[in-house]
Amino acid sequence: MTTQLFPSDTVFSVTSLTSVIKELLESSFVNISLEGEISGYRPNSSGHLYFTLKDENSQISAVMFRGKAATLKFVPKDGIKVRCTGSISVYAPRGNYQIIISKMEIAGEGNILQILEERKMRLAAEGLFNSDRKKRIPFFPKKIGVVTSPTGAALRDILQITKRRNPAVEVIVFPAVVQGNDAAPSIVRQIQTANDFKMVDTLIVGRGGGSIEDLLPFSEESVVRAVAESEIPVISAVGHEIDWALCDYAADCRAPTPSAAAEIAVPQLIDIKNDLNGYQNEMLSLINAKVEKMKLLIKSFNPDSMEMRFRTIEQPYLMRLENAKNALQTNFDEKIKNFRQFLRESVQILEGASPKTILARGYSMVKTADGKIVRSQTDVKNGEKIEVYPAEGKILATVD
Repeated sequence: MTTQLFPSDTVFSVTSLTSVIKELLESSFVNISLEGEISGYRPNSSGHLYFTLKDENSQISAVMFRGKAATLKFVPKDGIKVRCTGSISVYAPRGNYQIIISKMEIAGEGNILQILEERKMRLAAEGLFNSDRKKRIPFFPKKIGVVTSPTGAALRDILQITKRRNPAVEVIVFPAVVQGNDAAPSIVRQIQTANDFKMVDTLIVGRGGGSIEDLLPFSEESVVRAVAESEIPVISAVGHEIDWALCDYAADCRAPTPSAAAEIAVPQLIDIKNDLNGYQNEMLSLINAKVEKMKLLIKSFNPDSMEMRFRTIEQPYLMRLENAKNALQTNFDEKIKNFRQFLRESVQILEGASPKTILARGYSMVKTADGKIVRSQTDVKNGEKIEVYPAEGKILATVD
């Protein structure tokens, strides 16, 4: 049964009716929550966002002004289902009503996963998840830091496991909000604090399990960048083993649970001692084996065996020296023999060409009185005095 607000004979003007509707709507629908799918999304150059919220049967115009839009943790686009908080407003000149949104977040797990996947691809393209950026987790940390809720079960598990595995490791808690709108700035601030003062060797960032909405702060872009840019090695430990967050990809190491993160960050003291004892025993065995081998080797170096070893080494060199000496001697003898034969042949040639040898054969040399050699009859005149030189002596003659 409906109640009529005005008498049936009331006559409104368009303006007066619109004013009544405006007052009724704006006073009745203040700070309401509304779910719907974004359609016709059109951001304004001034920073205001205009779009339509719709479901299967209806739609409503929506606006989010620049100041509120700046607080959004995702980029709106058509097809995303959102949950909005706002108030109904009537625009009298057109007779339209719309919702002015003060807060908006993703609604529905499917939409959240889609947004996270798109964000993951964009950050991966920037290289934030590259393996060459990742740092080695220290094996012997003196201090580990934990960025998480100071009242959560995750912190209690980490403290218990750390104390059990190695009581000498100090744990510094960086208390942070891990759920809700204030979570991401709180987590980023504590990661930066740990880095600014270089307070720990390893940093665990995480929380216990929860719904996908509960874990969203660890997938916020600001948190992912803070984890990737941390100079302190970071172990991401968000939720349970089946849960995941984008900071898992940016961290230097991903642990399936906060308890597993503590086991990764803190080596068990008894395991270290056992490993050291094992290394010690292995080293002693190797040293003893080397010593025994050296003893056996030294035993073989007695005077007789040393002389025999020396002779064995010396003999080939002596044989090579003897062979070289014999070859050198033979070569010298052959060279001397050949040189002597060459000298004899040279002497014979020189002796054969000597004037004395020629004269001894019966030849004579003729000279004129002034000592010129006579080679032709034209070299002398009739009645000229000449000198004839046989092999021995001299004969004076007159040309006829």
